[in-house]
Amino acid sequence: MDLKLTNKLALVTGSTSGIGRSIAKTLHDEGARVIVNGRSQKSVDAGIEKLGGGERLIGVPADVGTAEGCQALIEAAEKVGPIEILVNNAGIFEPKPFEEITDEDWLRFYEINVLSGVRLSRAVCGGMKQRNWGRIVFISSESAINIPVEMIQYGMTKTAQLAVSRGLAKAMKSTGVTVNSVLPGPTWSEGVEQFIEDLAGDGDVEDTKKAFFQEARPSSLIQRFASTEEVAALVAYICSEFAAATTGAALRCDGGLVDTCV
Repeated sequence: MDLKLTNKLALVTGSTSGIGRSIAKTLHDEGARVIVNGRSQKSVDAGIEKLGGGERLIGVPADVGTAEGCQALIEAAEKVGPIEILVNNAGIFEPKPFEEITDEDWLRFYEINVLSGVRLSRAVCGGMKQRNWGRIVFISSESAINIPVEMIQYGMTKTAQLAVSRGLAKAMKSTGVTVNSVLPGPTWSEGVEQFIEDLAGDGDVEDTKKAFFQEARPSSLIQRFASTEEVAALVAYICSEFAAATTGAALRCDGGLVDTCV
């Protein structure tokens, strides 16, 4: 299917690895021009190399966990052209007992996981409205609904993204701009691979992966990690012309983990 994204300019934050890189690749494969973002020039260069390079991949290093970084990213991106697709993918997670989560931890998670998307969306939504077309996507998580006891600070930020996404979608009413959230379940990325290896310790990683779903995520219906490409496919669709009637939605790509009908 041609998603009709040829020459659309997409900004995908945190796109040098993991889900973000797969989103960048899928949008690029669909003909879009993609701004690849990471915190350093080194990571951006490496990410573009893994994506195969080419003139439709534009690298912009910036730390979106700060207001200054978001501003620098927007200024660099606008030199390329008006941003027509924004995928707020950058995020962090860290297992930690609640009583050990400091004020600094809470603020750091909120800055990176929530405010980055707020700042960037605020910067691009006006232009999108003027052009009567735009796509804003927040990469949330099933943890927004099933708050993980081992990462309460992370779950809080993912729930906040749903609120921002829904509210912004209402603010974009009848403008041709859609705003949605995608809720991946456990997805096999570099960060999750390291997480599982840390859990395994001296044990077998494959056994730990199986045990993770048996013990930590027993409600998963697929009983495996999703691939980053599977998540990216859903994101690419909601960025497309065909998804014009989908807005204000929280779209699950969770392997059936969330045990509700809606």
